[in-house]
Amino acid sequence: MSKSNKEHKTSNFRLALIDNQSHKQLLTLHFTRTSFFVTIVSILVMLCAAIYSIIAFTPVRTFIPGYPDAVSKRAAIQNAITIDSLQTVIYKWGLYSENLKRVMEGMDPVKIDSLITAGMQEHEAASDIKEIMKRDSLLREHVKEEEQFGISARTKRNLPIEGMHFFSPLKGVVSQGYDPIIHPYIDITAPEGSVVKATLDGTVIHAGWSEDTGYTIQLQHEGDIISIYRHNEKLLKKTGDKVTAGSPIALVGNTGEISTGAHLHFELWHKGEAVNPTLYINF
Repeated sequence: MSKSNKEHKTSNFRLALIDNQSHKQLLTLHFTRTSFFVTIVSILVMLCAAIYSIIAFTPVRTFIPGYPDAVSKRAAIQNAITIDSLQTVIYKWGLYSENLKRVMEGMDPVKIDSLITAGMQEHEAASDIKEIMKRDSLLREHVKEEEQFGISARTKRNLPIEGMHFFSPLKGVVSQGYDPIIHPYIDITAPEGSVVKATLDGTVIHAGWSEDTGYTIQLQHEGDIISIYRHNEKLLKKTGDKVTAGSPIALVGNTGEISTGAHLHFELWHKGEAVNPTLYINF
């Protein structure tokens, strides 16, 4: 009986592929129950590892429902600041209503010298602004850390350019697209004086004037990325300044001899080569 069970456990199986017309055997595979299950488990493990790698190290993760992108995070920051300001206004209206109620009930209102009251309100407003700015800075640092480190903030890595969250430098119309040979940049048309914003966190490596391109500013970013903004009316940053994504750096203009109208000449470079900005940024 035990011998029969042993033979049953070690039974070999055969999988054959046979031509339907000639009945010729094309392929034959021999396997046991153990090797079959090991193979299936190995395939499942490799499939799970491949799916995890695609989600963790490529921009595909941004399509996962609920995954916050850079725009959503900045909107959350702005909403937090707005809510904090509204809470301050509601608190002041509550004090006003309470004082009005005391008057209607025949009670004396809280008597505070008007000048002292004004001074206290200004001090309170200044304190609120400082507190908001402090919270905003902390939130920005948190967002910056998450964007740089991807899914886990504990493991630092250099994301590929496809995995970075770019901020649109200017909302306008792309009047001339990218061409790798004759036009390795794009032109964005917008009203003169419109605010030009940094596309990523970085450092200003050049801010100055050129006869051909007018007021020009260049930013160095992580991952060997450089962004260039030309034909500006005015520069808001100087060489050496640190900037954050979405912060104002210049105003749209029509400066430089080769400019034909108010627009932004925008270039994006990665590892010494010009790349098409429209592949990574929604204008």
